[in-house]
Amino acid sequence: MDKSFWDSRYAEDGFAYGIAVNEFLSSFEGAFKAGQKVLVIGDGEGRNGVWLAEQGCHVVSVDSSNVGVKKAQELASEKGVEIEAICADLNDWTWPESEFDFVVIIYVHFPPEVRAFLHQKVISALKPGGQLIMESFSPAQLHYSSGGPPVLEMLYTADMMQDDFKLLEIQQLEECVIELNEGKYHCGEGAVVRLVAKKS
Repeated sequence: MDKSFWDSRYAEDGFAYGIAVNEFLSSFEGAFKAGQKVLVIGDGEGRNGVWLAEQGCHVVSVDSSNVGVKKAQELASEKGVEIEAICADLNDWTWPESEFDFVVIIYVHFPPEVRAFLHQKVISALKPGGQLIMESFSPAQLHYSSGGPPVLEMLYTADMMQDDFKLLEIQQLEECVIELNEGKYHCGEGAVVRLVAKKS
């Protein structure tokens, strides 16, 4: 699922994963304060970054697909908010350090050879006291047809997340089955891992 895959998907009519915020992320609505700085990685067409901007946050939305980034900018304009939308490969991007109150990762799956490295960049990007909010597909997702990478090595377990983010204070970590209703590509029952963690 390289850049060309995502460019093609986001070039389709409409929004691949809808324009509504991810349900898990929206459950933290009360945690976001106006003026806080939030990094959303792999933000695609911008549904989560735009929602965070609507909460008054300064949002940096990063995605490797220029098609997705353009649609994110258009969605923000339609909603009357601003986001800092960046097209970049996260492997090559110069990650900010100690800059963000929150980092949000919703259904972003890194290959095994770069996953731990990029997750360390996530930790570095958080301010002291900053929080990570993350929802990804778990290996059990291979039994469902509601989306996600169809490759075991790209899916995340709770133990894997515990290890990758051991430098953070884990506040919530669970694997569970939920009902997805996020556009045509995330629809139906799905197996996910959810993580909330805080930097000391």
